[in-house]
Amino acid sequence: LKALQNVVTGVDWIKSRYYKGPYKVLDYEAALELRDKLGHKAFVSKYEKVQYLQDDVIAFQDQAWGDGKVLKNYCCKPGKSVDTYRSGFKNHVLVSLRGARKTGDIDEFHISWEIRNGFLRKTGYWATEVSHYTEKIKMRVIFPKERPPISASLFEKNQQKTTAPSGTSINQLPGGRQEIAWEKAKPKLFEQYVLQWKW
Repeated sequence: LKALQNVVTGVDWIKSRYYKGPYKVLDYEAALELRDKLGHKAFVSKYEKVQYLQDDVIAFQDQAWGDGKVLKNYCCKPGKSVDTYRSGFKNHVLVSLRGARKTGDIDEFHISWEIRNGFLRKTGYWATEVSHYTEKIKMRVIFPKERPPISASLFEKNQQKTTAPSGTSINQLPGGRQEIAWEKAKPKLFEQYVLQWKW
């Protein structure tokens, strides 16, 4: 098993050394707001600032995670969602940019959607995958006043490592709600970071 993990790590290193992609991410923030204590209603908002690394880019790919009915009332500005498909726990969204971007151009995406019946268990998770070179990343999970988090951890899928998340804080918000916030500068390319919690 250890040898297999070393092979996977080596493949990731080779991919990260030579992978360029159509754009890099200058800033990424994602917030999951759990809007009721039973986990029936949730709202996702994301901000993603990207700089294009090649000419004639006409589409942007978004990702959505979770159980239940995901991507309800999906909205992305700029752009328009033209296709979606699901692979495992991950949903992919193809966003048409409605025009070609050139090398050096920058877009700031404001994205949101709703989730129905996605957080019905005593444990939950909120994940993101670093698919492009990324300067910094921040994830937040906001809990209802009636059901604050009991504990939280960070799972790094490629490393198969679970830790008390470094760079994490639990903050008190107006109205008695709490949030778990995690951020990291220069996250590892192709890594999946998963915030896990009990509530």
